[in-house]
Amino acid sequence: MKRFSDLTEQEVLALAITNEEEDSRIYRGFAEGLREQFPSSAKVFDEMAEEEVHHRAMLYELYRSKFGEYLPLIRRQDVQGFLHPKKPLWLMRPLGLEEVRKFAENMEFEAERYYRKAAENARDVSVRELLVKLAEAEAGHESLAHKLSEKILTEGAREKEDETARRMFLLQYVQPGLVGLMDGSVSTLAPLFAAAFATHNTWETFLVGLAASVGAGISMGFAEALSDDGSLTGRGTPWLRGAVCGMMTMLGGLGHTLPYLIPDFYLATIVSVIVVAVELATISWIRYKYMDTPFLQATFQIVVGGVLVFLSGILIGSS
Repeated sequence: MKRFSDLTEQEVLALAITNEEEDSRIYRGFAEGLREQFPSSAKVFDEMAEEEVHHRAMLYELYRSKFGEYLPLIRRQDVQGFLHPKKPLWLMRPLGLEEVRKFAENMEFEAERYYRKAAENARDVSVRELLVKLAEAEAGHESLAHKLSEKILTEGAREKEDETARRMFLLQYVQPGLVGLMDGSVSTLAPLFAAAFATHNTWETFLVGLAASVGAGISMGFAEALSDDGSLTGRGTPWLRGAVCGMMTMLGGLGHTLPYLIPDFYLATIVSVIVVAVELATISWIRYKYMDTPFLQATFQIVVGGVLVFLSGILIGSS
């Protein structure tokens, strides 16, 4: 995987061509998936697909004039810094209009950032001019919240700036913080309760929980910081995200570790279990509030995982 800053001008244009072709096919997939229930919305995506085809033609014409016929294969997943969808939404049936709208808005947002970043690094004037033009075209796309008028956001439609600000907040703070909180709250349960039921000593249990929490915080912090430099995704500086993720991981583990400062073992364990329940409920609420996950689904997923880790710790410690 190459860093964006290491791409040559030829590779930058080749990647842009690949992206435009891929995006046009994704929009075609959205159009086909929406055509039966939302024909006018499908037409919007047909038009957007045609626009991406036009962008690709402009890029390829410039590429051929600069570098000839050979077009190297370089894709999003080959470059550090791109957001990758977790699932191929355009293949799902039936398609939800709201989900498609959010997915497409993120695609436009990413494309604009890519062209602006590439334009900043371009040395050739004609290349830079075309990249800036394409960035403006992506930024100038009419908001899908207004285009897809059959069903969504008829009241209180967010302005594009507000939606962008919300997206940036989610990417820079909520997402890494949630990942850290989930890891800290769940992964430290097994060593903590294994130590508790193996020793029945609150101080030794506290030391194990403290070590697990601090170690997990450091590990998750570095993992988040090194996973994405944020240059293309808008996720912010890697060390900021890493700090958020690491701190939330450590706090997630310390929450149910601190009760073992109570000298009475059984009282400390009861308080710790209550804290665990509060942590899992908090994670479920955050996923419901910011990640558009149904509350019951989020609660079920988190509770099942937490209970399995909790029981494994008890069983191991009691053996």
